[in-house]
Parts: sequence; structure tokens; C-alpha cells
Amino acid sequence: MSLYDFARPLIFQLDAERAHGLAIEALKRGLVPRRDIPLDARLRTELVGLTFGNPLGLAAGFDKNAEVPDAMLRLGFGFVEIGTVTPLPQEGNAKPRIFRIPEARAVINRLGFNNEGHAEVAERMERRARKAGIVGVNIGANKDSTDRIGDYVTGIHRFAELARYLTINISSPNTPGLRNLQKGSDLDDLLTHAVAARDGAAALTATDRKPLFLKVAPDLSLEEVEAISETAKRRKVDGLIVSNTTLSRHGVEGSRHENETGGLSGRPLFNRSTYVLAAFRRALGPDFPLIGVGGVENGRTALAKIEAGADLVQLYSAMVYGGPDLPIRILNDMIRFLDETGLDTIRQLRDTKMEEILSRDPPIGWEAIRP
Repeated sequence: MSLYDFARPLIFQLDAERAHGLAIEALKRGLVPRRDIPLDARLRTELVGLTFGNPLGLAAGFDKNAEVPDAMLRLGFGFVEIGTVTPLPQEGNAKPRIFRIPEARAVINRLGFNNEGHAEVAERMERRARKAGIVGVNIGANKDSTDRIGDYVTGIHRFAELARYLTINISSPNTPGLRNLQKGSDLDDLLTHAVAARDGAAALTATDRKPLFLKVAPDLSLEEVEAISETAKRRKVDGLIVSNTTLSRHGVEGSRHENETGGLSGRPLFNRSTYVLAAFRRALGPDFPLIGVGGVENGRTALAKIEAGADLVQLYSAMVYGGPDLPIRILNDMIRFLDETGLDTIRQLRDTKMEEILSRDPPIGWEAIRP
């Protein structure tokens, strides 16, 4: 057992958001010791013009305001995504708005893009501009914005020089109407403007074009997967992140927080998000970059995302239950797997279970039709 395993019962006596704030403060003050990160060339991943030392990343949401990206890299993550960041600061939804469900290793949140805004976050990103490590920026729209596409364009221009990659987040369930941007002409219009803004920012600053990812929801039908895939390819987005939190409550039935509004993440999201990931891989083909998120909590689940079609993997909610040693444990599990299987690179595992996953019934509680 780790030190965190002993401390967790005391930590869980605190409100979840308060505990998270204390964790950020401890990381800022250097109170979390640096880990010995296992280095193995077989884990190195080349994607979208970037070299990732390992394929395990920290998903957006943990470090909303770019306060501790380098501290998280020192825990073993191969890359860190900060945000979601909106043009103007916003408080988010009323508290309490994060709910742990320990018996399911799950979390429900309805934070609502609470963050300090572009100016504050950009200033922090500028201070680390010359540091090593891949840090991406996840961009959102203000809740009361009258021009949400304009908010994304503004974010791209603000962070194009500071981020190693950019993510357009249109899949949070906690900003009313945001997920509508995943559909039809709205998505086409958004991606047209976003790609143009990214290209324009590169031309204006004489810097490389930054990879542009789109983060999607897990609550999609297979027809919607096909439609999003077609638009993403046509508009030349660099990759997809699959997926955000779910509105489903399968896996937490009967818990005292089951009926809380918000997105569900953690272990119950794994099957749903992995199925949708495999569907996107099949729809997009072998050459389109995908990052798999949702329910990753150990080496087995991280490897399963790669088997389903992910080039890279992200996690967040599992840190609530696994603590700061979790990234190292997952990396060691990956290395042991490579030793046991004799694979030369982690890339050789990708897509090996895609068809098997899609041949099964869709996850329970998912209303999407069968493939």
C-alpha cells in the first residue's frame, strides 16, 4: 500500500473540491516528491509532429489554470493538458459540484468551466514557455457568450504560441447547449473557423502550426460517430480526444449521488468510452490520431484503450483514488506487458481489439444502435 492509500480516508473527509484545491497547493509548493520515472524507448510515441516520452497523459480538468503542469510531468505523465480555459474568468456552477462515489471508483462533476480566464492562464504559460515537456491547452466558451465559435477562435489565437497542442472542448455536459456544437453544420462551422484561426496564428507568428484536437462526448450514436468523423477529416482537424464525461448513470445506480446533475467519470465510463473510441477508430481509419480517455485506472485499462484504437491515453478521475504514484504504476505495468509479450513498441498493440470490441453488444445503458 502507498502512503496515499493510508491518507485517502482522511482526505475523503474533506469536500472533494476542497481536497483538490489542497492537492494543487501541495504540488505548487513542491510538497509532493519527484518520482523516478521509468524510461523505456518502447513507450515512446510519435504523433502529430510531437515526440511523447510515454503515451500516458493527464486529461484536462485537473489543472484548469496551468498552476502545476510541470509538477504533474514530474509525476511521470508523458504530457499534460491544462484547462478548460475560457476567454473571461468564470465561477462555474454553484457548489457543491464534485461528488465522489468511492464504491464505484467514480466521480460526478458539474463544475461548468470554472477558470481564471485567458489572461491569467496565458501569463502562467508564458512563464514556462522555455521548459521541456508537452503541455496542451484545452479551450472552451464562456457560458453566457453570444458567440461561442468566436470564443474558440480567440482561445486559439491566445494560446497558439504557448501550447504544444490545442484542444477544442465542445463535449462538456455542464455548459448548456455546448454539445450541440458536435452536430451538423454547427460542427462544420466551428471546425472551419478553428482550423483557419490555427493556420492564421501560425502565419502571423511565423511558428509551426500547432496540432488541433477535438474533444467529443461518449454519448453518441454510431451515426453521430460517422458524421463527426467525416467532418473532422474534411476540415483537417489533427486528431480527436475520446471522450468527455457521460450523462449515463450506469454503474452508480443506488449510490447516494446517483441523481446529482453533471458528468460521470471514472470506472463506470470505461466500457462506454472505449466502445465509442473503437467506433471512431473504425470510422476514421488507421492514420487519424486518437487519444483515449475514460475509466483509465491501471495498466490494464490503459493498454485496453490502445488496443481499441488510441495512440495516446489520458486519465484524471483515477488520480482521486490512486494518488500521485498512479502514473508510475501504470507505466511499470506497461513495461511489464511489453516484456511479457515481446512487442518492440507500444504502437504495435494499437487497434488489435478494435473489431472484437465492436462485435459485442454496445455497453449497457447506451442507447446507440448496434454496429
